[in-house]
Amino acid sequence: MNVNWKGVLPAATTQFNDDQSLNLPATMKHLDAMIEGGIHGLIMLGTVGENCSLEYEEKMELLRATVEHVAGRVPVLTGVAEYTTDLACRFAADAESAGVDGLMVLPGMVYYSDPRETVTHFRAVADASNLPIMIYNNPVSYKVDIQPETFAEMADEPKFVAIKESSEDVRRITDIKNVCGDRYLLFSGVDDLVLESIMLGAIGWVSGLVNAFPAENRLLWDLAMEGNYDAAVKVYRWYMPLLHLDTHPKLVQYIKLAVQECGLGSELTRAPRLPIIGKERDDVLKIIREGIATRPLPQNV
Repeated sequence: MNVNWKGVLPAATTQFNDDQSLNLPATMKHLDAMIEGGIHGLIMLGTVGENCSLEYEEKMELLRATVEHVAGRVPVLTGVAEYTTDLACRFAADAESAGVDGLMVLPGMVYYSDPRETVTHFRAVADASNLPIMIYNNPVSYKVDIQPETFAEMADEPKFVAIKESSEDVRRITDIKNVCGDRYLLFSGVDDLVLESIMLGAIGWVSGLVNAFPAENRLLWDLAMEGNYDAAVKVYRWYMPLLHLDTHPKLVQYIKLAVQECGLGSELTRAPRLPIIGKERDDVLKIIREGIATRPLPQNV
C-alpha cells in the first residue's frame, strides 16, 4: 500500500474539562496550533493521548471530530491499544468507519504475548479493516519486543507499511534495515534518540514534545533532512532536556504540563494519572521554562 506518511507526527494529547470529560474544542484548537507549526500528520489516541483512559465511544467521538476538523490537511492515524484481539479488530473497523487514514497498532495490552501470539494479533487487526498500519514496537513500556526477524515474517501483509521503533535501542534501525531492507517506513518513537534515528534511516518521527514545541520540532526535522547536521545538533542540544521528559513513566503529565506552559492546552489528565506536585513539579517546570526562554530562532541556527 502506498501512503504519504513521513516527517513529524505528534502523538497528540487529548484535552479534558475540569470534570475529566472530553474537551473536544480544546483538543481541536491544539491540533490546529500543531498543524500551523508545520507538523506532517497526527496520531490520535497514542500513549500521550491517554488511549487506555478513554471509554470506547469516547475514542470514536474523538476520532470523528478530528477527521471532520482536520479535513484532509494532514493524515490522521489512531492508536489501537486494546486488551483483546477481538476488541482491537472491532476498533480497527470502527476507526475506518470514522474516516481515519491509518492505524498505529500495539500488541494486546496487559498480557505479554510471545512472538506467535503477537504476529497473530497483528494479522487479525490487519484483516479487520482496509487501512494501512504502523506497527508500534515499545518493549520498554509494553513488554512485548518485536524483533527484526518478526517484522520480516510479517512482511507479506501489504497493510503493514510502517514501524514505530521505540525500543530505546537505536541499533534497531540498522538491524531492521539489514533484515527487511526498505520494506517498511521507519519512524523514530523516542524523542531523545530522533537525530540518531534519522541519520540511520528513519523517515519520520512520532513525537511527544511536539505537542508543546511544534515549530522547534519542525526546525530540527528540516535541518536534519537538509543534512545540515551542525545546525541540527545545536537545536538538538537545546531540546534534549525537554526530550528526556518523553522517556519517563510520567511522560503524559510532563508533556501536558509543557503544553500548558506554552499556552497550547491544559495539563489535566485522567486518574489514576494526577498532576505532579512538589519538587518533582518544580524540577520539570524548570526544564520547561528554561526551554521556552532559550528556544532557538531559525535565523540564529
